Amino acid sequence: MLPGSCLTDDPTQLDVAADLLALLRDTATETRADPQLEALTLAVAADLPVLLWGEPGIGKTAALTQLAAALELPLTTVIASVHEPSDFSGLPVVGDDPAAQGVPMAPPDWAVRLVRAGRGLLFLDELSTAPPAVQAALLRLVLERRVGSLRLPAQVRIVAAANPRSSAADGWELSPPLANRFVHLQWAHDHEVVVRGLAGTWPRATLPRLDPARLPDAVAFARRAVCGLLSARPTLVHRLPTGEANRGGAWPSPRSWEMTLRLIAFATAAGTSREVLSMLVRGTVGDGPGLELLASLDRLDLPDPEVLLADPDAAALPERGDLRQAVLDAVVEAVRRRPDRARWDGAWRVLARAVETGAPDLVVVPAATLARLRQEDWDVPPSIERLAGTVTLSRRADEVAAGVTAVAGTGR
Repeated sequence: MLPGSCLTDDPTQLDVAADLLALLRDTATETRADPQLEALTLAVAADLPVLLWGEPGIGKTAALTQLAAALELPLTTVIASVHEPSDFSGLPVVGDDPAAQGVPMAPPDWAVRLVRAGRGLLFLDELSTAPPAVQAALLRLVLERRVGSLRLPAQVRIVAAANPRSSAADGWELSPPLANRFVHLQWAHDHEVVVRGLAGTWPRATLPRLDPARLPDAVAFARRAVCGLLSARPTLVHRLPTGEANRGGAWPSPRSWEMTLRLIAFATAAGTSREVLSMLVRGTVGDGPGLELLASLDRLDLPDPEVLLADPDAAALPERGDLRQAVLDAVVEAVRRRPDRARWDGAWRVLARAVETGAPDLVVVPAATLARLRQEDWDVPPSIERLAGTVTLSRRADEVAAGVTAVAGTGR
């Protein structure tokens, strides 16, 4: 026997090697805050196709494998780039009388296995290396869940993965019709997660816990948020990017807005963090429209100005300066639309409370606007005295600033 050949000739060494490999694969999971994993599981719960973008070796496949195991779903992996278009659209099968019976499209074996199982996680890997003809064949699978003449069960979820074109092997840009069917999530590594995972403990993927009592309000909130933004910004309803690379990502269309509405409803019912919701919204309609929607969501949570006018002394105002300014402006606008002595007095009390609980400079412009709404027979309310010092101080600061600017302009 040649030196070093015992591993090949002695089967017991292979058994020992198998035991060692089993120990290396024996890992545990733990509950750990992981926003990108939470975003993935929420989109899966919402039954929306997800596309994970990340560099090779970043852990996309491992995350999907762990997700399928955690959700107890059989994982079916299909490498899109090594399949023909007919593998997704179906292969024609000629019967005895095609003129009378037609030519059915036979589905591939992996689709048949999914139907037999009744549930599963379909993982379309290496999507960015699939040629245009294959991408076209995937359109019906991703949107309608049809493969040939076979419809996948409702309990099948679809997740895909892709590398950026710069790092993909013979990569292609994703076609706009296919890209617009996915929730795009940027997958990046967290060094703490990687280190702890290599030590034997990975984050646990769990579906979000939806509160049954919040479902109707969640749907109403999502509809109000999306419809409110699109009513104010109609150009955002459909905006196909001009650049080819951008067309292969997230961009707004009626389809992607419908997906966004669903994600907001699920996130609201689950009490999801704003960071996770931001990843999902921007991954569906793009960064620009997504950030506009997130800003409008902040305003939807603002208190009703009529509620504040009804009980000014108990007014709970936002901590953030921009949101507080928006509330004060809304209170003054409410008085302007329906002027009334009691409402005018109430608005002054709201402004006084704003001075007591936050930055006083925020009340200067609303106070000046509110003062112009006074009618001749309205007495000055006592609460205005609590604002006089703040307004005067602010005006003096403005005058000083204007004087400094004037001096600087003369060169003295």
